[in-house]
Amino acid sequence: MALPILTIGNKNYSSWSMRPWLALKWAGIAFEERIIPLGPRGMGLNPDIVAVSPSGTVPVLELPDGEKIWDTLSICEWAHEQAPDAGLWPKDAVARALARSATCEMHSGFAAVRQTFPMNLKRVKAGHEWSETAQAQVQRIDDLLCGLKSRFGSTDSPFIMGHRTIVDAFYAPVATRFRTYRVPVSAALQAWCEAIFQDPDFAAWDQAAHLETWTIAETDVA
Repeated sequence: MALPILTIGNKNYSSWSMRPWLALKWAGIAFEERIIPLGPRGMGLNPDIVAVSPSGTVPVLELPDGEKIWDTLSICEWAHEQAPDAGLWPKDAVARALARSATCEMHSGFAAVRQTFPMNLKRVKAGHEWSETAQAQVQRIDDLLCGLKSRFGSTDSPFIMGHRTIVDAFYAPVATRFRTYRVPVSAALQAWCEAIFQDPDFAAWDQAAHLETWTIAETDVA
């Protein structure tokens, strides 16, 4: 039986690729993985990606019937619909709405965090400087995730909504940014970051990233 094909970028750099990859893994959905190395050229300019993605970006999920889903959040929503019992969204209506709100805030916002702290899993950089805007966005992430965890979390689970959800998948790349650039966060948020790092699926991605030989010079020297 044919499997969905998830085309992603380099695991060391591609935060957008990590998110649906984790969601599919957490939902227990089998899929084929294909990697296209990213480069310095921007959206829609990599011919290998353009050949498989309507938007010219990764990730993109190709279903067995040939249909393609090219948005990260849409891929995660598809995974939830295929495996609703996996709990990628909370069952409670209010919790689900707030989880979606937090996810969408990451999906469309936090530009200063993205620009200031490019994802690079193999790197540890001390003394990185960031603007007041970036710091304010870091604080917003801290307040947002810790607030949700305080309200909807569980003593039996380290994850934001009491179990692994799309919220955790969407903010997991941010946890790696905080690790790479040694960004100070609250003890509560750091505990969540450590839970992400210890998750076996994240650990598999992280290990694969460290084995990659592709590089993007702009990110490695930023």
